[in-house]
Amino acid sequence: MLSDCSDRSRRFAIFMMLTVLLCASSNPIAADQPNLLIILADDMGYGDLGATGSVRLATPRLDELRQSGVLCTQAYVTSPVCSPSRAGLMTGRDPRRFGYQANLNSQPDSYPTRPELLGLPPGEHTLADHFRSGGYRTCLIGKWHLGIGAEFHPNARGFDWFSGMLTGSHSYFPDPQRNQLERNGVPISEFSSPYLTDFFTDESLAWLRQHDQKHQDQPWFMFLSYNAPHGPLQATEQDLAQFAQIRDNKRRTYAAMMLALDRGVGRVLDYLDATGQRNNTLVCFFSDNGGATNNASWNGPLSGVKGCLREGGIRVPMIWSWPGHIPAASSYTNVVSSLDLLPTMLAAAQISALPLAAPRSHEDASNRKRAVARYGEYDGANLLPVLRGEAAPDGSRTLFWRLQGQAAILSGGDKLVRLSHRAPQLFAPGEDVAEQQDRFTQEPDRVAELFEQLGEWESLLPTMPLWGSSPYWNGQSAKGYDEYRARPEPE
Repeated sequence: MLSDCSDRSRRFAIFMMLTVLLCASSNPIAADQPNLLIILADDMGYGDLGATGSVRLATPRLDELRQSGVLCTQAYVTSPVCSPSRAGLMTGRDPRRFGYQANLNSQPDSYPTRPELLGLPPGEHTLADHFRSGGYRTCLIGKWHLGIGAEFHPNARGFDWFSGMLTGSHSYFPDPQRNQLERNGVPISEFSSPYLTDFFTDESLAWLRQHDQKHQDQPWFMFLSYNAPHGPLQATEQDLAQFAQIRDNKRRTYAAMMLALDRGVGRVLDYLDATGQRNNTLVCFFSDNGGATNNASWNGPLSGVKGCLREGGIRVPMIWSWPGHIPAASSYTNVVSSLDLLPTMLAAAQISALPLAAPRSHEDASNRKRAVARYGEYDGANLLPVLRGEAAPDGSRTLFWRLQGQAAILSGGDKLVRLSHRAPQLFAPGEDVAEQQDRFTQEPDRVAELFEQLGEWESLLPTMPLWGSSPYWNGQSAKGYDEYRARPEPE
C-alpha cells in the first residue's frame, strides 16, 4: 500500500513538472488580453431561465447577463451526461475522439478497475493548459468530475488553484468533518457559508480578490463550475420561502436552488463591476447538459432529458457577454457548440492553441492521423466574428454524438438519431424544436447521406471507449425518447 501511494505521488509530481515545462514554452503575453470566465450550471433545464421561458423561477441576474450580450438559442454540448460533456468543453475536442464516451462514476463496483485510474487522458490539453501557456493565472471553483486520481487532478491539468469536489455530486449542506471538498488537495473543514452554492461563490470571490491584490497585471481564467441544480434536491429555508406559490415540492426546491445559483452569478458580476473589470472580461454561461428527470427541471419546448440524444438532453441556452466587444440584448439562432469555447476564447486572448500530444496507447495512431486530416486537431469554431455580426451565420455546422447505443449527427439543419431500441429518426430541430416531425421515411436519400457521414466519423474513433456505460443511463435514454415530451412549465 505504501509503495502504491508513493507511486501515485511520483506520478503526480511528474505531471506537475511536465505541466510547468509546457507552460514555460508559452505564447507571448499580449497587453490587452481580457479575463476569461466560464460559468457552468449542472443539469439545468433549457426553459429554466426567465430568458428562455420560465415564469415561475427567479433568475434576474442571469437574465441581466443575457441582456448584456448574446443568447445562443441553438447551442449544444458534446454529451447528454455530465462527465463526457465536461471532457469536451475542457479540451475543445469531441470526447469520443479520445475514448471518453460514458459517464464517470466513483463507485468501485462500476468498473473492472479502480476508479482512481480513470479520467481525462493526461495527453489531452485542457483550457487551463492553453491559457496558462499564454500568461494567464488559472482557477477552477466547484465541480471537476474528470477523474479522482493524482494524474487527473485539476492542479496537474493546468489549474493554479482548485477549490471544490473531484466527484460528480455532493450534499449542499456539507459536514465540516465529513465531506469531499478540498483546496489544492487539502481537505476543507471550515466553510464561509453552510450552503454549497454560496460557498463556491465565496471561494471564487476570495480567489479574485487575492489575484487582484498580488497579480493585477496578469490576466485570469476562471472556470466557475457550480454543481447546482444537480441533485440531491436541497435548498435553504430562506430560498424556499421565495417560492411558496409553487405547489410541487420538488419544483419548489429546484427553484430555490436556481435562485442560489443566480445570486452567485450576480455577486461575481457585481465584483467585476466594482473593480472595473467587467468590460475586460469575456463571460460564457451555459449548462453541462439538459435537465434531468430527478431534479424537477424543465426543458421548455424541447423533448427528451439528460441521458438521451433528443434536444432536451444536449441542447442548452448559452450566453456570451463582453460589454463593448459583443452587442447587447441580441440573439444568435444558428448552431453553436461547447467545443467553440476553446477557439473563441483563444482568439479573444490572442493565444495559439497548443499542438496535440501523441495519442494514448489504446488509441490507434493511424486513426488519429486520419481523424486530424478530416476534422482537424480541435473541433470547435471561433464564434467572435458571428457574435459581433462581422461574419455571416454558419448554417453548415456538423456535430456528432454517441452514448450507450445511441448515436446522432446534426448537419446542415438536419439531425439523424440512431437508436438502440427502435427505428432511427430524422428531424430539423432548428424549426421543429420539439422533434415531433419525423421525416425518416419521407427523405431516404438524405437519411443515407447522413448515415454515411455518421459511419465515417465512427470509423475514425478508438475501437473501445476508455470505460463502459452505466446501466442507469441505458434505461434513462430509452425513457427520454418514449416518455419525456415538450410540456408546460411545472406548477
